[in-house]
Amino acid sequence: MQIWPAIDLLGGKCVRLEQGDYRRETVYGDDPAGVARDFQRQGAEHLHLVDLDGARAGRPVNLDAVRAVLSAVTIQCELGGGIRDESTIDSLLAMGLTRLVLGTSALKRPEWFRDMCSKYPGRLALGVDARGGLVATDGWLETSSVHAVDLVRQFADHPLAAIIYTDIATDGMLQGPNVAAMREMQQAIDLPVIASGGVTTAEDVAKLADAGLTGAIVGKALYVGTLTLRDALAAARTGTARAPT
Repeated sequence: MQIWPAIDLLGGKCVRLEQGDYRRETVYGDDPAGVARDFQRQGAEHLHLVDLDGARAGRPVNLDAVRAVLSAVTIQCELGGGIRDESTIDSLLAMGLTRLVLGTSALKRPEWFRDMCSKYPGRLALGVDARGGLVATDGWLETSSVHAVDLVRQFADHPLAAIIYTDIATDGMLQGPNVAAMREMQQAIDLPVIASGGVTTAEDVAKLADAGLTGAIVGKALYVGTLTLRDALAAARTGTARAPT
């Protein structure tokens, strides 16, 4: 199972939000590129970037910080937040990002998103952010009436890179992931599913690995020290029975 350390960008700084609430922000550094370098030194092979300002504005905002991260590391990087038109997709991929995460546009313009998946096979991931099983959009500011699994099934036969599935209720809370919801999503489709939200310990990572998830995004736990990247990587390889303690 892949481990994707997360760097959430707000005002050019590295932050974390609790349950996607912009009013519950904690700043962990003003040098995202330095954070990225540190993750790579610790063994990371993947990096998950989120432009929180972009998600709220509907267009990428923290481009300078993204460029700095890409210049600082050689590992695979994906970016989500505010990516809602083809010119933005073109420019971000040309910048050197491995893949892009789109969410709001998939829900609101499904035919356009299908076209983009066909035009950029394997380069676009569907970001599904759910609150109580219902899809949230526009930087988690709005909750739709669409069930997460139903949304994903609409795109299951398209050349997506992955599904990034975030449980908002657990995100940033350090209380463990919603393993049951993540397992349900992975079992519902043949596409790779990356779990996001609530990962706190190595045992959490191992449980997601045992549930069959392709990967896990780890954020706050790495910043506050309840989980080290080394232990997360080890748990992803070994599963529950031999998770680090």
